[in-house]
Amino acid sequence: MITVLVEENESIDRAIFRFKKKVQQAGVIRDYRKNSYFLKPSQKKRIKHDKAVRRRNRVSEKYGSAG
Repeated sequence: MITVLVEENESIDRAIFRFKKKVQQAGVIRDYRKNSYFLKPSQKKRIKHDKAVRRRNRVSEKYGSAG
């Protein structure tokens, strides 16, 4: 559980900013989105493969293909 203690002379906006930063660093939102719906293992593999292909294409466009 993520907690943020608000100090005496600290504004609420600053405390909310610190809370958001801690939530992002802990990966709470990423985990929520990842687990909000079920993906079959084959779908996960397909998504992972497609991301790798896109990444490979981007790198080859940036540096030129050597092959």
